[in-house]
Amino acid sequence: MDVERVYKLHEVLIGRRVPVSKVQILVKMECSESTFKRTMEFMKNNLRAPIEYLREENGYLYTDVGYELPGFWLSTDELLALVSLEKLLSGLNIGLLNEHLSPFKNRIDKLLKDQQINQVNLQRIRLLPINARINNSEHFQMVATAILKRLKIKIIYHSRGSNQTSERIVSPQRLAHYKDNWYLDVWCHLKNNLRTFAVDKILKVSLLGEPCKEISEAQLDNHFKEGYGIFSGEAKHVATLRFTPERARWIADEMWHPEQQSEWMSDGTYQLHIPYSDERELIMDIMRHLPHVQVVEPFTLRKLLNQYLQSAIQSHSNSE
Repeated sequence: MDVERVYKLHEVLIGRRVPVSKVQILVKMECSESTFKRTMEFMKNNLRAPIEYLREENGYLYTDVGYELPGFWLSTDELLALVSLEKLLSGLNIGLLNEHLSPFKNRIDKLLKDQQINQVNLQRIRLLPINARINNSEHFQMVATAILKRLKIKIIYHSRGSNQTSERIVSPQRLAHYKDNWYLDVWCHLKNNLRTFAVDKILKVSLLGEPCKEISEAQLDNHFKEGYGIFSGEAKHVATLRFTPERARWIADEMWHPEQQSEWMSDGTYQLHIPYSDERELIMDIMRHLPHVQVVEPFTLRKLLNQYLQSAIQSHSNSE
């Protein structure tokens, strides 16, 4: 039996208190009368569906309005959405998470087989992580547990920027997956402020069993969303970037910041205004688009970009 037909007939009848005519059912199911009858008989005989034909009203109805299909029933569209989700979760670079997903994947595989979808064709759905870093599965599990149970943790953390290792007691607030890597937003009790840590650089983590300090959603949003990219904090600057007409065809469809503003110029260039608190990630993104982008303002950002470019030119010139 075609699972899709069963699902469609169920969708037509579920929750209906007024009988549905055969004509309406055939339109909704997009099938012939014989297919409808086979589907209905299958549901009545195998799924104990309480489908009844009411002659006086010339229509079909569930006599039990609360009837649900037994087991795990999905339409093809919903199943393919689940396949995409499973692929996404499997690609998040968390070994322990993949172990927990294994039974779920096995169930999806069986459903695919039931709906006569060749699993080989699923390889045509691809997720390509870029620069994803390796995470310690045990550390990730403990961090996620602390997030959900709202517990403080003690971490030993190695900062790539300073190349220093420090011990912190933190109250986890959010776990974020950003540009194929995991980051932990916390209230740091050492600095008495909100901070973000790369999960892959947490060298050791311990659950403390103490309730964490709660920060309101509004305060978290104000702190972590104003800055540009992964760098949080109040956005004190606005960068104005001007892109060539050729590159603008891509940039105009991109979201660089939730509060960005943009405008098309009379010469076909595209101008983007981006709030930021820390220029480091913004500079890297700007450099990806050189020479098709110009920093219009602020002067400090343009000056910093020029310094980076001069340094790059000098280092490549010295290698000749």
